[in-house]
Amino acid sequence: MTTNNTLYSRLGGYDAISAVVNELISRLMSDKQLSRFWDNRGEDGINREKQLLIDYLCANAGGPMPYTGRDNKTSHRGMGITHSDWLVFIGHIQETLNFFKVPDTEQGDVLAFIESTRSDIVD
Repeated sequence: MTTNNTLYSRLGGYDAISAVVNELISRLMSDKQLSRFWDNRGEDGINREKQLLIDYLCANAGGPMPYTGRDNKTSHRGMGITHSDWLVFIGHIQETLNFFKVPDTEQGDVLAFIESTRSDIVD
């Protein structure tokens, strides 16, 4: 399977997606509204969550690695994620993509994919 024209390739592959995820999670954990989702979580749990997110995004962007985690509906059930939380989250994604100077076309593709997951994540 070729990955030359995939979103995975256009984003820069594993290392670039990993860097974005690490920056994004740091921003989310520091956000006054969203930090509650990481309260009382140990370092190992946070590192596991980061790795699962990296794998999920890489796989869904057409990368060569599989995602073996749970589906979004199961993973986020009962977390109490609101529409307001979602909007703050999207803002952080946009800021992170801008921070890494991700081109507009790829930003649009990333945001469209993330938006397609909303109904499984927001309560």
